[in-house]
Amino acid sequence: MSTATAGPAKGRRVRVRGRGERSVGSSILLHGTLVVASVISLFPIVWLVLTSLKPRDGWLSTELKLFDGSSLDNYARVLTGTQFPSWLFNSVVIAGLTTVIGVFLASTTGYAISRFRFPGYRGVMWMLLVTQMFPVAILIVPLYNLMAGLGLLNQIPGLVIAYMTVAVPFCAWMMKGYFDSIPREIDQAGMIDGLTPFGTFWRVVLPLARPSLAVTAFYSFMTAWGEVAYASVFMTGDDKRTLAAGLQQFVGQYWADWGLLTAAAVLIAVPAAVVFLFVQRHLVAGLTSGATKL
Repeated sequence: MSTATAGPAKGRRVRVRGRGERSVGSSILLHGTLVVASVISLFPIVWLVLTSLKPRDGWLSTELKLFDGSSLDNYARVLTGTQFPSWLFNSVVIAGLTTVIGVFLASTTGYAISRFRFPGYRGVMWMLLVTQMFPVAILIVPLYNLMAGLGLLNQIPGLVIAYMTVAVPFCAWMMKGYFDSIPREIDQAGMIDGLTPFGTFWRVVLPLARPSLAVTAFYSFMTAWGEVAYASVFMTGDDKRTLAAGLQQFVGQYWADWGLLTAAAVLIAVPAAVVFLFVQRHLVAGLTSGATKL
């Protein structure tokens, strides 16, 4: 509460600081901490971009010359002298399929376990939780044997299936939490209007779940876009590599081409940043609703 009082002698107005207001010292400390944290967060990105613009061995220089000799030669070498365009195409296809199929499976699964009670309901709930407890390293061997038996090694569909085993359980659980926050009366209203259960889900409930769908799409996309372990094991052909796995070609046992590596890393980060910009306004609402409504 902020009030102004008149002094008994000279009538001076004294401002009393409210309970929620910060002092000048606290504000300076807070903003200074935020500035330092921002600098620390941005430094790796700035260093990455500046290194990608330097000559091949420019990063070895000890002189502080940020923009001397800067050029786009490293980017030209990445795009024309390597298989980066092929890796980019593979990553776009794999990430796109993982996102589309993952969002569909996660939303339908989340809606089913939110609205219906069926035999094996508890088993499905436990399965969604238990699958999150296993690290990627443990799952590589059984998935590899399964893919080999199905003839899906070195095939894009096989890698998409592997990524969905990671993305779908988590996203389905999160979607279930969001669907729990949508009143069931909306479903009943849709059925009264003559919609089937799937029609109610598709035309009525799903449009209301846009924040959670955005989070699901972003998580599924990032799962496939930046993953290395599955891509390195399941895609052995040079023409089938993804971007994350292809970067390993720029690093040897005793050498590393930092010019190519940093330029490729910048190019890889651009699509992820674009996707984030498209869904950022829905991320907070989707994450909080999916985390609290269980």
